[in-house]
Amino acid sequence: MLGSRRSRRRLTTALAGLGLFVTGAALQVTTTAAPAHAATTNRVLFDDGHAEEAGNADWIISTSKPDPLSQDSSPSAETDWTGALSSWGVALQKTGDYSLKTATSALTYGGSSTTDLSNFDTLVLPEPNTLFTTAEKTAIMTFVQNGGGLFMISDHTGADRNSDGEDAVEILNDLMTNNSVDSTDPFGFSIDTLDISSGYPAAISDSTNEVLNGAFGTVTKSLIADGTTATLKPADNANVKGLVYRSGYSGNTGAFFATSTFGSGRVAFWGDSSPIDDGTGQSGNTLYDGWNDTGATNAALALNATAWLSGDGSSSGGGGGGGTCTAAQLLGNPGFESGNTTWTASSGVITTSSSEAARTGSYKAWLDGYGSAHTDTLSQSVTIPSGCSATLSFYLHIDTAETTTSTAYDKLTVTAGSTTLATYSNLNAASGYVLKSFDVSSLAGTTATINFSGVEGSTLQTSFVIDDTALNVS
Repeated sequence: MLGSRRSRRRLTTALAGLGLFVTGAALQVTTTAAPAHAATTNRVLFDDGHAEEAGNADWIISTSKPDPLSQDSSPSAETDWTGALSSWGVALQKTGDYSLKTATSALTYGGSSTTDLSNFDTLVLPEPNTLFTTAEKTAIMTFVQNGGGLFMISDHTGADRNSDGEDAVEILNDLMTNNSVDSTDPFGFSIDTLDISSGYPAAISDSTNEVLNGAFGTVTKSLIADGTTATLKPADNANVKGLVYRSGYSGNTGAFFATSTFGSGRVAFWGDSSPIDDGTGQSGNTLYDGWNDTGATNAALALNATAWLSGDGSSSGGGGGGGTCTAAQLLGNPGFESGNTTWTASSGVITTSSSEAARTGSYKAWLDGYGSAHTDTLSQSVTIPSGCSATLSFYLHIDTAETTTSTAYDKLTVTAGSTTLATYSNLNAASGYVLKSFDVSSLAGTTATINFSGVEGSTLQTSFVIDDTALNVS
């Protein structure tokens, strides 16, 4: 019975969780701007509103802004456009599949500006040197969450080109950890505070990866000329993947190029701006031609990644099916508003109890929270059509009475078929609901069970509250 279940919970902790939810929920509000992805031309926006031209940097595709075509409407050589990124821009333009613009003012999402992010598929941040405002960070994160691609290019720590006290490492980490959409390691990696003087990081072996083996060529190595790496945290985002590694590193450390997902969108990270520098730019800049470095395949890496981020490929999040697929959301009763239907759940899990608030509507799935040894489950079987890319997402709120900072006494395990996607615990408790997203494209052509299993220890409650699930295919 729901009443007896609620009476066994630690009411004070549950009410505290409700208060935390109210605070967090205010941060989860998103705009209802148009979907990011276009059906035909891939629309790419290069940022130049955050000191990307300070010092010796010249990270622009053209001096003509916002439209590089005003400098040369049909460029055939990279010198037809002026900027250290002109090779990148011209190579995309020559395919006929891309529309390129440059943003010189504050980044927005859902506004009326021609460079508003809702008008683009991919945003490139080429070594920004000023902090993004609170509004800009909300715009960027919402853009990605709703299906946009984000290309973050860093440089080494201390590369403060405009002497404002901030470098790209700090600025990009701030974007990921200090935003109003999701600050709990949303992409599953952090950028290292390092200055690596030189090297040729090598690509992993993965013949199916669209970034390493795409239409623009095969990636074997990249270039470090004073750069940094990233530390991966797959426990926070199971879709994070290192593609290129600093010599002597692998796994979760030393990733020089990495990809991930967030919501319906895609993310790429590169640890140095030297690989995208083509050696030509505006007068007075001292530049380096990393784009054409013969020891690396930087052009293929930049261009393949742009295509992948823009959705110019069959797979979501770096893997999965191919062919045609009708876009759809496959889970039944995804927000639990129909009560105990479609899902198979332990008694009392799907509830309207006011002790833990739903993210939206009245119902949510509340696993555990008894403060005694207990197991709750929630599951639904779903058939994912062949040829589809598939993403499972849900919002999770965790509150706990546990005080430890080191021991996971209570755990929630999320599986899809036989694959464990993530395990959360009392150590992941946070205010409000947090979006979790996983690429499950490998399950295309099968019927798989999506399962949540919460196991609680003998004392002190931990509540795992789930709402607004989705399994989107495209």
